[in-house]
Amino acid sequence: MGATYKWDAKDYAKNSTAQFDWANELIDKLTLCGEEHVLDVGCGDGKVSAALSRRVSAGSVLGIDSSEQMVALAGDNFPQNEYGNLSFAQADARALVFDGRFDVVFSNAALHWIRGHQPVLAGIARGLTTGGRFLLQMGGQGNVVDLIAVLDEMIARAPWAEYFADFSFPYGFYGPEEYAGWLAQGGLVAERLELIPKDMVHENAAALVGWVRTTWLPYTQRVPEARREPFVEELIESYLAAHPLDSEGRTHVRMVRLEVEGHKAA
Repeated sequence: MGATYKWDAKDYAKNSTAQFDWANELIDKLTLCGEEHVLDVGCGDGKVSAALSRRVSAGSVLGIDSSEQMVALAGDNFPQNEYGNLSFAQADARALVFDGRFDVVFSNAALHWIRGHQPVLAGIARGLTTGGRFLLQMGGQGNVVDLIAVLDEMIARAPWAEYFADFSFPYGFYGPEEYAGWLAQGGLVAERLELIPKDMVHENAAALVGWVRTTWLPYTQRVPEARREPFVEELIESYLAAHPLDSEGRTHVRMVRLEVEGHKAA
C-alpha cells in the first residue's frame, strides 16, 4: 500500500487466515442493507471483497490494491462471470480519484502500510456520497510490539545490520488522537475511534514462519534472497524463546487494531 514490495500473492493467500477472520467480524459491523456500492481499500487476494459482494447482491463492490500481483490473483479467484457485482483494479490509496461513487468505504488490515493517512482520508471523503459511511481497521498504536522488539535487536547487529543502514520504520501505527484530527481535516465525521487488542494465533511455528515470510516484506526484502530464510528462522527462534508455544503447540502474537468508523459530513 505504501512503498512498493514484491508480493507473492498466492503465498500470502495461504497465510492470511487471521486477517480474513477479522475482516468478517468487521463486515458484520457494517449492517449492510444489500444495495450499497462499496469500495474495499487494500483488497489483497480478493476474498474479503468477495465476502462483501455477497452482502450487497443489489449493489456492487470495487476492490483496489497497489499490488499488481494481488489484483491479478483477485481477478483470477473471483471472475466477473461468476461475481457480477464485483470488480478489481490496481490503485494507490493515497491518490483515490472517485467522485461520490460509493455509499461505503471499507478497509481491513491494509492502511498501516502507509505512513501519514491524510491523503487517504481525503480520497475516501471524495469517493463517498454525502452521508456515506466508512469503516476502517488497521494496525494501531502498540501493534506487534514484541515482534518488533526482536527485529530491532536483530537489525542493529551483525550479520544483518549492513542491510538496514538507512532503514526507517515502515508502518503507520496510529492512535485515536491523531486520527480524530485527520478525519476532521478531511470532512469526515468520527463516530468511533477504538484501539482493540487482538491475539493472533497460529497453529504451529511453521504457520508463524509463513505469516512473517509473506507479510513482513519491509524487513525481509532488504535481505538478499539467499539469506532471507536464515533471517526469518533467526527471528522466529528468538521470538519463540521469549514467547513460547502454548500447551497445544500454537504461537501467539499480541496485536492492536485501530478501528475507525464514521460518515461523510453533509
